[in-house]
Amino acid sequence: MSQPLAERLRPRTLDDYIGQQHLVGEGAVLRRMIDAGRISSFILWGPPGVGKTTLAQIIAHRLETPFYTLSAVTSGVKDVRDVIERAQKGRFFNEASPILFIDEIHRFSKSQQDSLLGAVEKGIVTLIGATTENPSFEVIRPLLSRCQLYVLKPLEKDDLLKLIDRALTKDAILKEKHITLKETGALLRFSGGDARKLLNILELVTADDEVEITDELVVNRLQQNPLAYDKDGEMHYDIISAFIKSIRGSDPDAALYWMARMIEGGEDPQFIARRMVISASEDIGLANPNALLLANAAFDTVMKIGWPEARIALAECAVYLATSPKSNSAYLGIDAALDLVRQTGNQPVPLPIRNAPTQLMKDLGYHDGYKYPHDYPGHFTEQQYLPDELVGQRLWHGQHNPAEEKLYQRMVNYWGKRYED
Repeated sequence: MSQPLAERLRPRTLDDYIGQQHLVGEGAVLRRMIDAGRISSFILWGPPGVGKTTLAQIIAHRLETPFYTLSAVTSGVKDVRDVIERAQKGRFFNEASPILFIDEIHRFSKSQQDSLLGAVEKGIVTLIGATTENPSFEVIRPLLSRCQLYVLKPLEKDDLLKLIDRALTKDAILKEKHITLKETGALLRFSGGDARKLLNILELVTADDEVEITDELVVNRLQQNPLAYDKDGEMHYDIISAFIKSIRGSDPDAALYWMARMIEGGEDPQFIARRMVISASEDIGLANPNALLLANAAFDTVMKIGWPEARIALAECAVYLATSPKSNSAYLGIDAALDLVRQTGNQPVPLPIRNAPTQLMKDLGYHDGYKYPHDYPGHFTEQQYLPDELVGQRLWHGQHNPAEEKLYQRMVNYWGKRYED
């Protein structure tokens, strides 16, 4: 039995690799490391079928270094430790570290990820992780800090057309058939930027020795609507994006429509609920703080009662979020604060607001001069809370919706000109 087309066409060199030129093109960051013969640990983040596993294999082949593979779905802590031990024993002095490739690293538990730390830090293995989920949420901070993060993109139209041409002209089986490529629209649409899916579809529609590829043929062979939802493909990202943007744009009808598309497509209800919690914080925020409470309640309801009843709680939340006033002042505020911290570094905490649990700290002036706000009228008295270098710095800018206007005016009353926009 022959291998699937996607496996037969898997590139073996960077010259054959299609897409991701921002990473592996001439002069790009990964290309330079590979050409230099040394790579550091990194994580590849991108949707399915864009070449994460292939890229890891090409790198290992190019560097001629031992290559170990673990799947986060089937491997436990013991498997990780066994691979690390084998890598340590099989390594010769001054030789490049063996590569440990972990597919779907986001599925590794905290203890599994912890078991990798020492080996990565000491250079026993060079870790290449692959994930379809945001590593900021799924990979523990100590491991993430030891790895570079590279983002892979869905393949562009030209990349996919190049892949089709290669399959029809280079594959040992397909090039022997009489195949006419008349239309490519449905092939590209169904693939959603996923090379593996494209090749699987192409293999399905070229089962006969003589075939003319048309959009109608592709649709008939797949027996599904071209607009069908695919929770593992690009459509997944497009529809959740449309859902969140409909909430942000205060269109409850559109929000319910896109939610229905996800529900009918078999989307995980927890995923929908999680995104609404994010939207309540990011897009509604202080304009209606109850939105975050309701979004969390909807998430809790999904966990407690399950499907199909949970759809009602999700719909209630979606309509509430879409019809709520909007503010992103907290979102902009924390990003401005993070940017300021990165620019100014570790500024010292003013002495009056430092903690003074010991007599020595008290003798050094810690806590001296602190004014306890509750001892003053209105539970407020003006004093310095920011570091000396940042006094007067504005990070939160209240937006003038009814709920937030009250908060803003209170700050103006307390701080005067500092808060006068």
